[in-house]
Amino acid sequence: MRKVIKTIALFSLPLFVACGGGSEKTPEVVNEAPSKVNLIYPTPNLLCIDNTIAFDWSDATDPNNDNISYKIEFSSSRSMSPIVKTETVSTSTKSITLDKGTAYYWRVTATDTKGLAGSPSDVNAFYTKGEGETNSAPFTAKLVSPADEKSDVAAGTVTLTWEGADSNDAASTLKYDVFFGETADLTDEKVEGLTTPTHNEDVVSGKTYYWKINTIDPSNSKSIGQVWSFTVN
Repeated sequence: MRKVIKTIALFSLPLFVACGGGSEKTPEVVNEAPSKVNLIYPTPNLLCIDNTIAFDWSDATDPNNDNISYKIEFSSSRSMSPIVKTETVSTSTKSITLDKGTAYYWRVTATDTKGLAGSPSDVNAFYTKGEGETNSAPFTAKLVSPADEKSDVAAGTVTLTWEGADSNDAASTLKYDVFFGETADLTDEKVEGLTTPTHNEDVVSGKTYYWKINTIDPSNSKSIGQVWSFTVN
């Protein structure tokens, strides 16, 4: 009887040693990006008489409570390419002097101290009026729908929708030339002189379509739109 008890004790010892003790690992803290900010001033499509502007946007928050910096980017295109000027600040406002007589597009991106950037803000446009200037080209059209490079557009009739704005007078009646096709060169106009920012096109399953909008103001000044695309499922 004693031999049996000893044998059981010997086999149980390694199990006790293996299961006992053992240090627990401290969970690794995952760094998360700061939140997306909202642009406050200049308001969309604002005509700025002064070319020194106090830019303002909402504060970002960081899930890890890291300090945040903000990158302000300016471009001559709504697609934000190329970037013509960049400023980095630690507060959510900055006074910046820009060229006169220029249409600018801008956005702000928050970045934490570890270099992790959040999603860029939406892009807004504004215009710095030049001395003695009587008219300037309208802002380039802003895409509404379908989203650029959208891949699940339904076959049939698709409604192209955009927004237009005049850099001289918000109440101006603008006209739009619509370009639409299956290649990105878009050399031929599909529709000319639309006065409403919407247009319908019939699309076929399995194809990718490209489109752009040129905007014309009452003085016949024209802005050339960027090329957008979508794919029909």
